[in-house]
Amino acid sequence: MTDFTPISEVGEFGLIDRLRDALGTAPSDDLVHGIGDDAAVVRIGNGRVQVVTTDTLVEGVHFDRSFMSMGLLGAKAIAVNVSDVVAMNAAPRWATVALGLPNNVFVEAVETLYDGIAHACKQYGCTVVGGDITASERFLVSVTVIGEADEDTVILRSGAQPGDLLCVTGDLGSAAAGLKVLLAEKDAFATDDAQPDLRQWSYIVERQLAPHARLDRLQQWREAGVQPHALIDLSDGLASEVHHLCHASGVGARLEAALLPVHAQTFKAAERFDDRPETYALYGGEDYELLFALPEAQAKKLPGDSFAVVGAVTASPDIVIGMPDGATLPLEATGFRHF
Repeated sequence: MTDFTPISEVGEFGLIDRLRDALGTAPSDDLVHGIGDDAAVVRIGNGRVQVVTTDTLVEGVHFDRSFMSMGLLGAKAIAVNVSDVVAMNAAPRWATVALGLPNNVFVEAVETLYDGIAHACKQYGCTVVGGDITASERFLVSVTVIGEADEDTVILRSGAQPGDLLCVTGDLGSAAAGLKVLLAEKDAFATDDAQPDLRQWSYIVERQLAPHARLDRLQQWREAGVQPHALIDLSDGLASEVHHLCHASGVGARLEAALLPVHAQTFKAAERFDDRPETYALYGGEDYELLFALPEAQAKKLPGDSFAVVGAVTASPDIVIGMPDGATLPLEATGFRHF
């Protein structure tokens, strides 16, 4: 009798590894980097490359229509893919959109979805050039974004070096805190006579519903003459992404809990739900900020308010976090899990 392995036993990334093995190696002079980074990298000639990424948002897994408008959903579907392109130090150019539509989604809703897609594409400088529509039991939006860059400016996860600073753009944990607030207030969205007052949570709710890819930071780095050694976007949480970056680079890391940048509303949400704010920052996910490894001398070229140092790359393979009380703990690769 054949034994079958539940996907939960190997996890999302274990499954990806097994599928990559099933595909085998297909040598190509045009392929710079395939499966294993935020996006694939393919040569197109004259020192230029395209980077290609795909992401899918599924109702009930990634969004809830009771509090996610169609316009915001469309914009978010573009932003999360652009974030992967940005994490390769590339500029987004083209996009395709595939929709799976259940029978309770109407034409006007799809038009509003595309208004959000169009708005985000204008913001990031990319154009939708095609896609697909099919019937589906669940509402889903699958987007592919193609970006472009000079080959010698592409940044992979694999370039971190011992002694590099580990830095992040923006604050961490806000999206997770915003989701917790939205889920707690969900019942009020479903009634006609009561609406939740989210004004005190406006920042973290926006971070959950309307994330922004940090294309602005790439421009800032170019202007400052800075190019990080390694780069990854923070979609699954800092703890998980630090492990991905260190594994790809063959290094370790030490983070400092006291250095994690956390917004005041995230602290407030943690108090409301009796959580620890660093839990949101390390394991929450969906911030779509950037984690990058950079020599200290390069970091000094950047405005201090454009990033936060959260730790350093180490030669030891261990990935640990220093706590405010002086303890050093192993940092587990825990974050958002699909299975």
